[in-house]
Amino acid sequence: MIRQSPWFLLFGRPIDEESMKKIAIIICKRYQNCGGGKCLRALRERRGGFARYPASENVEIVGYSTCGGCPGGNVEYVPAEFVKNGAQAVHLATGLVVGYPPCPNIRRFKAFIETQFNLPVIVGSHPIPLKYMKTHEKLPFWKETAMAKIAPDLFEEAPEIMALYD
Repeated sequence: MIRQSPWFLLFGRPIDEESMKKIAIIICKRYQNCGGGKCLRALRERRGGFARYPASENVEIVGYSTCGGCPGGNVEYVPAEFVKNGAQAVHLATGLVVGYPPCPNIRRFKAFIETQFNLPVIVGSHPIPLKYMKTHEKLPFWKETAMAKIAPDLFEEAPEIMALYD
């Protein structure tokens, strides 16, 4: 159903809410007080993990939660709420990748959510801030954990874009 909705105020055009892509974001509990500004900006700009959505595609965030803290207790049940809200994909936030140390459970979270809830999981939300990239490139763990392989959208971003997220 195409109708003028609150989304009209944001996008300036009628929105077909039935065809809108619905996503959810899980952040690291270490950043539980994060206001989500970088993620929301990246979604609006279609950067980082959100680059996969064309600018012409409307995207709605239908859930936002922490992992619950190590070892990730919320990951067991929060995606069920995301599904009830219509989520079609889950993003594991960039903080899980760039926090020090990076989340040791990223692969487990991805496998569990995809298996249990049949939702695709994308590792990454906003671009990696350049200051973190420069530090982490000097450390062995990204190579050892093949982080670029599980979060390719983040590692393909141009340095000048990463600098905008410092």
